[in-house]
Amino acid sequence: MSLFSKILTKVFGKKSDKDIKRIMPKVELINKKFKEIESWDENKLKNQILHHKAQIIKLRDSVKSKNDSDNLSAKELDELIYEQEQNYLNDNLPEVYAVVKDAARRLFGTEFNVMGQTMTWDMVHYDVQLIGGIVLHEGNIAEMKTGEGKTLVSTLPIVLNALTGRGVHVITVNDYLAQRDSQWMGHLYSYLGLSVGCILNQMAPSQRKEQYSKDITYGTNNEFGFDYLRDNMSVVPEDQVQTGHVFGIVDEVDSVLIDEARTPLIISGQVDAPNNQKYKEFKKSVENVIRKQMSLVNSMLTDIEALLETDNYKAGEILLTAQRGMPKHKRLLKLYQLKGTKKLIHKVENDYLRDKKLHEIDEKLLFSIEEKSGIIDLTEKGREVLSPSNSENFIIPDLGEEFHKIDQNKSFTSKEKIQKKEEVQSLHAERSDRIHAINQLLKAYTLFEKDVDYIVQDKKVLIIDEHTGRIMHGRRFSDGLHQSLEAKENVEIERETQTMATITIQNYFRMYEKLAGMTGTALTEAGEFMQIYKLDVVEIPTNKPVLRKDNEDLIYKTKNAKYNAVIDKITELFKKGQPVLVGTTSVEESETLSRMLRRKKISHNVLNAKQHQKEAEIITNAGAKNAITISTNMAGRGTDIKLSNDVKKLGGLYILGTGRHESRRIDLQLRGRAGRQGDLGESTFYISLEDNLMRLFGSERIANAMDRLGMDENENISHSMISNSIERAQKKVEARNFSIRKHLLEYDDVMNQQREIIYDRRNFALLEKDINPEIQEILNEYIDNLLELYCQENIVQLWDWDNISADILSVFSLDINQENSNLNSKEDLKDLIIQGANAMLDHKKELVGSEVFEKFEKFVILRTIDEKWREHLAGMDQLREGINLRAYGQKNPLIEYKREGFGMFTESMVDTNAEMLKRIFRARIGNLEQQPIDVRNVAKNLKTRHDESLNMSYSLNAQSKSQVSSTPQFPSQTAQRPQKIQPIITEKKLGRNDRVTIKKGDKTKTIKYKKAEKFLADGWNLVEI
Repeated sequence: MSLFSKILTKVFGKKSDKDIKRIMPKVELINKKFKEIESWDENKLKNQILHHKAQIIKLRDSVKSKNDSDNLSAKELDELIYEQEQNYLNDNLPEVYAVVKDAARRLFGTEFNVMGQTMTWDMVHYDVQLIGGIVLHEGNIAEMKTGEGKTLVSTLPIVLNALTGRGVHVITVNDYLAQRDSQWMGHLYSYLGLSVGCILNQMAPSQRKEQYSKDITYGTNNEFGFDYLRDNMSVVPEDQVQTGHVFGIVDEVDSVLIDEARTPLIISGQVDAPNNQKYKEFKKSVENVIRKQMSLVNSMLTDIEALLETDNYKAGEILLTAQRGMPKHKRLLKLYQLKGTKKLIHKVENDYLRDKKLHEIDEKLLFSIEEKSGIIDLTEKGREVLSPSNSENFIIPDLGEEFHKIDQNKSFTSKEKIQKKEEVQSLHAERSDRIHAINQLLKAYTLFEKDVDYIVQDKKVLIIDEHTGRIMHGRRFSDGLHQSLEAKENVEIERETQTMATITIQNYFRMYEKLAGMTGTALTEAGEFMQIYKLDVVEIPTNKPVLRKDNEDLIYKTKNAKYNAVIDKITELFKKGQPVLVGTTSVEESETLSRMLRRKKISHNVLNAKQHQKEAEIITNAGAKNAITISTNMAGRGTDIKLSNDVKKLGGLYILGTGRHESRRIDLQLRGRAGRQGDLGESTFYISLEDNLMRLFGSERIANAMDRLGMDENENISHSMISNSIERAQKKVEARNFSIRKHLLEYDDVMNQQREIIYDRRNFALLEKDINPEIQEILNEYIDNLLELYCQENIVQLWDWDNISADILSVFSLDINQENSNLNSKEDLKDLIIQGANAMLDHKKELVGSEVFEKFEKFVILRTIDEKWREHLAGMDQLREGINLRAYGQKNPLIEYKREGFGMFTESMVDTNAEMLKRIFRARIGNLEQQPIDVRNVAKNLKTRHDESLNMSYSLNAQSKSQVSSTPQFPSQTAQRPQKIQPIITEKKLGRNDRVTIKKGDKTKTIKYKKAEKFLADGWNLVEI
């Protein structure tokens, strides 16, 4: 805290003190009610919950009756009801909280089953937990130290808000905690007559719907988010499982809303053709490059010690080259421990950066690696190895420059210029794709480690969550990196996918009417919580003083020295009988320590992404005498390790961390497993200068200090200044991550606004009983756009009648032209088109029946929205990938993204409306009375088939495959059957803005291809490009 902040705090007081002062009167009122309720019999206690439910139903009916004559929309009425419900809950909070507390008291000593383990209820809410419960109901974050019983705290607002019947969502960081807490706290909910459900990964839609119908539903952020996306892809209302987003409580809120905020939840489908052969094709070439680079670095480092003695600066250049070539080279990591080595490398690097000559270092390599940013750059040498005959294969042509050369070449005809430009575009795409695949393969081989960043199980590459240490089922690295890892590990390379629906974690949780959270490590992120989620962080005091002893970090030069020291400490504690929780930063590290302990014949348990089946049993026994538990971050959040009295006398649980995580909150969570509720405990972190965090961000000063002291490899250094240096390294990473999250939010807000519009429109079509008003609105909007485009003046003779006729014929199958239409204004034309279109709709309804035709209309709307939305997502992804290059043109990439994204979305909406109308009016509809239409079955096929046909068939029997024999006549005209659209065959692919010449009879036109398509559909021929 700065001096200025300290002065302000002294003058105005701490925020936490003011918050507690405001809340304490409510706590006193709850305790007063609790004293009254203690004398109630059990039936009266349980009936009080039913009483409040009944009162809320009466309140809801009363609001409806009072506003019945105000013609409010369903949404407006629901907002009024919600406001009155919240007022009722606020007024009755003291009594309901007192009921919950008394229920916990009455359950004291009862046994029940949780995750196959028998447990005894031994909890009753104390005052600081009541404070936390009030904070959560207010829609804020309760900052409670680990061990303060946050899970029990959440029961208070959960029961209160469950009275409305709108459903309460409780979000946990993993499936284990969701299942455990639903069963654990479910003992209390069931006693009070409330139903509780839990969403798990493998559940079927029908099971999910049942769980969401409960008063309270537990699950992970992934499950809730993916269910939201799937609901907005459903084709019948019965397939939607969620009932709304009214009140959500997020456990470990900093992990979910901060660490995973920028994680996109994506539902994708496989593209029509596999595109993974490039990773197999280049795998051997990339392995050859890596072998040669490894050999090169080996040769560089052969006599480096001698060179350090004779030519220090030259040695520094070689070490810098090796660092940029193979930053994780084992020989290089050893050399870092030599006195002054890291300082020398840093000095040389600064010199080259200052003189802008770093490329000279990279040119000695086949490829260079910027490990901090994860950027890999192929050099000229590398290109020659990959393609000895033609290194130009890896140089991407500048499209602007090449197009300019083509345009300036007067020897080319117009047709040849178009062909040359297409050749350049094709070359650009081919080489970009090749370089991208090779870069991803290089990244997979050099920066991603098996059993650290991912594991291989059942011949699949599975990602490990860096925050929890758990397997992230269903997640895949993006941009071809996952396919590169699959190629590296020789497992089946899955086909590339197309995004069908997506939303980021932070935007999903911003949808809740009221959101709350709890954690022990949110205060440092209070500003971000307020800025993004409008959540205030309220610090809750501990029930008992924390007695845990947190030692200074122990720093070693090498990992081997660190591991040996860790094993020695574990052996010492094992002989004493004190339980130890060893927290590791990776699966590989946990297994290394396990092997070392097995050699010493010390009994222990391992908990990591590979061995997670017995998690509940391992955690239950982790506090027993002589228990040694080695765990990744899986044991760092939400796990409650109980200690016996004998263990407490030995000093409680000992936390031994084998490395610092890049986020301070993860380290604090690990420490928090010990010293809970006044228990004794101790924690120490063992760190080496070879650890990733230290190597990349924090080890230079520490290495210099160890060099000056002349310390041996097995000696450690420990001081508060050293611990502060490590904390500064963590802050660097946290600041970078916050910048990324903030930047992402600005971009994602663009997509979020578009997503809300699309999903609102889709749900309206899905849930509305009468879809005709929506069809009429689409019809009117389309015609207005048509008139604005082709009838710019109110003089009939000046209108673009060729395009008007072509558009109306293409969309509505109606023939209209200037000669046979008696029109005087735009309004006359609009009325004429609408009259003819409605006559067509009436005819179709008479032919198959109104109910069947309305199902068909819904099917068309949903299908078209989904197809156009997927196309728009792909376009926005492409725009996002290259938008940062606009900065080179002195343009703000964010503003450009918003501007172009808005234009693309507007065009997509117009195209969606046009496609809907085409499919509705041009569908071939026969006699469908004999067989009912099952929209569900038809829509399911949409997931695997992409249909671009304008004349979309909707027939269910042989008779309906022929076009209708009679068509409603356009007023004052003879009905015409629309001509069958023939495929257009050209020698090359045409761009939408390319100018072409078309001909029909004696008439010729030279127009852009995007306008010519309508004429080609009407019988015109393409004669010149």
